[in-house]
Amino acid sequence: MLTELLGVDGRVRRADAVGIGSYRIDLHPSTAGDNYIDVASVPYEIPLGALLPVRTKNRLPAGKNIGTTHLTNGCLRLHPVEWNVGEVAGLLAAFAVREGVEPEAVREDGRLFEDFARVLDAAGVERRWPEVRGY
Repeated sequence: MLTELLGVDGRVRRADAVGIGSYRIDLHPSTAGDNYIDVASVPYEIPLGALLPVRTKNRLPAGKNIGTTHLTNGCLRLHPVEWNVGEVAGLLAAFAVREGVEPEAVREDGRLFEDFARVLDAAGVERRWPEVRGY
């Protein structure tokens, strides 16, 4: 299982990062019934684990249907993140077929993930925010 890393700038870096996002957390409505809540957030990395369903195998999301919570969905539901998820899902499906493995194996096997990360990098998928010092 891959773990979280802490970047120089204090942001959490995901060992299994497959994309990035940055948007405020806005909830419509909140769980308390407020019509709108807006909360600041920091740029984040999308973990491959969010694209892998827990109860089913060999199934991938292609947009807003990634593993998230009501709270974090407020910043994951924007088009750039959806497009990133769809692009990664397509690349992951092709990679898994080519390697003869199920998508879950790519996250579980460090070597497979490194190979897949190279595929993402070659395709121009941004997986990491640059580290910022002294902000």
